[in-house]
Amino acid sequence: MKTKHAIYLPGTDQQMFSFLNHFDVKEKKLLIIGGGTDEIARIFYADGAETIIIVEDHENLLLLRNLLSDSKSISVRMMDFENTDFKDAAFDFVYAQASISSSKRNKIVKEIKRILKPGGIFCVGEIVNLSADDVPQFVIDIWEQSDIVPLASYKFSDYYKEKNFEVLFEKDLSETLKDFYSLSSSRLKEKISNLSDREISYYKKLLKQISHESNAYLRLGANKFIGFKILTARKA
Repeated sequence: MKTKHAIYLPGTDQQMFSFLNHFDVKEKKLLIIGGGTDEIARIFYADGAETIIIVEDHENLLLLRNLLSDSKSISVRMMDFENTDFKDAAFDFVYAQASISSSKRNKIVKEIKRILKPGGIFCVGEIVNLSADDVPQFVIDIWEQSDIVPLASYKFSDYYKEKNFEVLFEKDLSETLKDFYSLSSSRLKEKISNLSDREISYYKKLLKQISHESNAYLRLGANKFIGFKILTARKA
């Protein structure tokens, strides 16, 4: 599967297109959670959405502001995902791609419910555990190093139902991980030649992480355990 847009995240551009195939974002207020989302923000903005990105660290803030310097209407802000400054019921849509599968998930989801309007839509993509059996230590190490606490694949939608969301659709995009790991490393290396020293430092760390995870996924059998699922859910 070839991706049409350079989105260096699990789910590639397929999560975004699945979302846009179901929802019209024109003139809607839309929040994106997490880094690596500049291209996603551009596409949402081009489709008419009022778009805001939030990130958790200063490096991501500066990087995204630089990458989006030609798009003044896309705002990038630094906040804790689980404790934002937004008012209640501020957004029509919240979009998170590979950014909330952490030990803070419960608090983040609670905050997302607070800032979504009644009837608002949450589109989320998460790393999931594909296996009901014991997970090998090298996979556990990958998750722990990135503070990933994956939900079991078969319980993915149940988790959001338990949080009183109405799940509208769910899709397994685990096949995108092969593209993500295969393509991201080479594309990021190409991108580095045109970046500032600050951006190079950020992407070198990202490349190191991707290289390690890619080897585990493509060669050591981690693909049997690491998956990626998306769903869209409506706030009651």
